[in-house]
Amino acid sequence: MSTHVDDPLSRERSHLSASRSALRAMREDVEALDITDVTANWVNAEVLARQIEERVKSLADLSDTPLFFGRLDYLHAPGGEQAEGARGERFYIGRRHVHDHDGDPMVIDWRAPVSQPFYRASKKDPMDVALRRRFGYTRGDITAYEDEHLSDPGEAARTSKLLQQEIERPRVGPMRDIVATIQPEQDEIVRSGLAGTVCVQGGPGTGKTAVGLHRVAYLLYAHRERLARTGTLVIGPNRSFLHYIEQVLPALGELTVQQATVDDLVAHVEIKGTDDARAAVVKGDARLAQVLRRALYAHVTLPTEPVVVVRGSRRWRIPAYELEELVRELLDREIRYGAAREALPQRIAHAVLVQMERSGEAPDDRVQDAVARNSAVKAAVKAIWPAVDPAKLVLRLLSDAEFLAVHAEGILDEDEQKAILRAKPARSVKSAKWSAADAVLIDEATDLIQRTHSLGHVVLDEAQDLSPMQYRAVGRRCTTGSATVLGDLAQGTTPWATRSWQEALTHLGKPEALVEELTAGFRVPTDVIAYASRLLPHIAPGLTPVESIRENPGHFEVRPVCGAKDVVEACRDLLRHEGSTGLIAADARVPELAEALEEAGIPCLGPGEETTQDTRLTLVPASLAKGLEYDYVVLDEPRAVVDGEPDERTGLRRLYVALTRAVSGLTVTHTAPLPPQLAA
Repeated sequence: MSTHVDDPLSRERSHLSASRSALRAMREDVEALDITDVTANWVNAEVLARQIEERVKSLADLSDTPLFFGRLDYLHAPGGEQAEGARGERFYIGRRHVHDHDGDPMVIDWRAPVSQPFYRASKKDPMDVALRRRFGYTRGDITAYEDEHLSDPGEAARTSKLLQQEIERPRVGPMRDIVATIQPEQDEIVRSGLAGTVCVQGGPGTGKTAVGLHRVAYLLYAHRERLARTGTLVIGPNRSFLHYIEQVLPALGELTVQQATVDDLVAHVEIKGTDDARAAVVKGDARLAQVLRRALYAHVTLPTEPVVVVRGSRRWRIPAYELEELVRELLDREIRYGAAREALPQRIAHAVLVQMERSGEAPDDRVQDAVARNSAVKAAVKAIWPAVDPAKLVLRLLSDAEFLAVHAEGILDEDEQKAILRAKPARSVKSAKWSAADAVLIDEATDLIQRTHSLGHVVLDEAQDLSPMQYRAVGRRCTTGSATVLGDLAQGTTPWATRSWQEALTHLGKPEALVEELTAGFRVPTDVIAYASRLLPHIAPGLTPVESIRENPGHFEVRPVCGAKDVVEACRDLLRHEGSTGLIAADARVPELAEALEEAGIPCLGPGEETTQDTRLTLVPASLAKGLEYDYVVLDEPRAVVDGEPDERTGLRRLYVALTRAVSGLTVTHTAPLPPQLAA
């Protein structure tokens, strides 16, 4: 590695400076665009102005973020051409494309095909790369570089020191992108095609969240027009998590990806209530979809009376048996309830038109529409195929024991029915104390009536905590698109946590999805992940333990303490290091620890709030720790974390999550005995 200022380093700094100037010129060119004479009306002008504004934002130069992080020197031009790209063609790899005034590239987007060897090339397969150079940065300035001569058989393969330093670099603020450190197995997932759904099983620190976000960025690059039409969505477990990851895609120049929680997707009613674990498990069971379908279609009544349509002096009669045929045909087609209800008056009107034509009349489409709106036809449709409000349907199922028993017969047993029945039936949809699981049922019922809009691609993170009905809700958002499913079965901390990815993918509607497993740990230090992995045989026996590739074992300590003041002292010790510190504790212990921190004069943040140089400590309830990471972690009272959950397995999984949030060091503090599963 070069650590002194020499000619090569000066040349690279000059290229960085020139690239920043070129990016600034690109942005100024866009800002100078005059759209006065190219828009037909104010609507077009608004749309174009918004597109220009987004383009300007995407060309922002982040001063502390390297514009490029690597360089590839090819033996030949990509594709084998020898004209312009003879031996020695060079590309700088960065977060976005930058070109000079002549249109020649100064920085190549990391997603471009020519950039792929930066992540995939090796001594065994150099991919026509003579040299791969990585750059070291300090506050946006190049301070070092490191070369690998991939096509030189005399040079031995070695671990990149700059790569290790970038992985271990202290973090303050939101999640960073990993574009400079993507590994070959991660790159394969990132660059997999749009058509297929990918499920990534990854233990703590394997980079699965970052891989999912970079996959979105790659797909937007490779299929921009299609995804601009169909849309993309990132789904996270909670608002804190979404706030933590929200800067990754903008740092890669992508500004159009929406973010939401599952609760956001199904927000048809206001959530005021909660379910006990038993009720939530039953409501989250996929069998409820069948119960809802039965209850909905029970509203359809086969006709017993004819429909008589009066037009002028003529009366047209559609007998009951013919109406029944129309209804049965719509039922057999299994189209959505609302679509069938809209189709029925047209079917009846068409039957009337057939009679008109037989009598010698020549009716057109306008006549059919008029007949479909006839009061007699409307009355018949209302009686045969009435409109149904999805929330009212769910409320009746959960409130009316007899109604539930009829439609759950052979699906739910008596105990399961009792578990979900309300003790006190609500008077109306508005007054009902809906739970999060109820909202998912309403979403299912809504989709049975009217199709849910499908997006082009959905990323579902921390998926292991979803119920089957929640998987169905997400699946409805990508029926015509694809998905990236991210999770870790060992971190499932809900009573309905996923038991297998194949089962989950079936509920999602993507049973053919490819399941990939990431086992190389980049984030969690060796000693920390080894300690946490002691829990795996008790919480997820079939999973491969994460193997840290970090050369630095990290700081690790188990410290017996006497009380909250000693825990605060452990935080103070870790805050002496550079970077962020998280104090993770059982939810019930958070108020006591917050008071102790205040008395000690140590300011702290809540999860999801952005750390600063002045406030680097975050107090995290164990229930919200999932998906977050800190340079250093103090884990308070492991026994209390386990005891805070309804059963031991869920508690041990929650503890596994809490133990694996540290990037550089972990201190475990305890007064009570440690859980026996942590014994060596």
